[in-house]
Amino acid sequence: MKRRKRIMINILVILGLTLIVWIVLTVIVDKKGPEKIAVVGSANSDQKALIVYDPDPIYNLDEKVSKSFAEGLLEKGWGSKVVTVAAAKKFEKESFDLYVFCANTYNWAPDKAIRDHIKNIDYLQRKHVVAITLGSGSTKRSQRLLEELIKQKEAILIDSRVFWLMKPNTESKTKRSNSKIAVEMANDFGKEIAERIQK
Repeated sequence: MKRRKRIMINILVILGLTLIVWIVLTVIVDKKGPEKIAVVGSANSDQKALIVYDPDPIYNLDEKVSKSFAEGLLEKGWGSKVVTVAAAKKFEKESFDLYVFCANTYNWAPDKAIRDHIKNIDYLQRKHVVAITLGSGSTKRSQRLLEELIKQKEAILIDSRVFWLMKPNTESKTKRSNSKIAVEMANDFGKEIAERIQK
């Protein structure tokens, strides 16, 4: 009887600690990241994109993917501003040919900062938009929620892609880093989107 009681107490302690860690991590990742702006290409390009992300405090794959997407656009003559959610307000009055939202997945949903940002802007009507969802592997629900948010703004959702941190991004068996593959794929995705818009 004492042994069973001890096992139950141990289980409850482990569950309690897991819940505390999960709550702390959720609070950390839900905080809006710092203001950051990167210009990729010329500010005077004929076609311009605004790429918005919220930096992940642990891996920051979103910044790498966002910049790589912008570099893909640059190869096709585009100029981009790659900005964090905290800096995005500065560009509300500027017009862009493409808007890209790159969201991390936390608790099977897009990160709060990106969700709140999209909900609070009113300039996406009939604008070309691309959605990028990042996660360790379980991103299906997060991707759907991000797409729905964009469609609610009456934007033209051109495409939506997922890149993973842990789940393989390609079917080929390789020992290369998943995140490096994701960054390369984002670059190709940028080129592909530029070509599709030009057509």
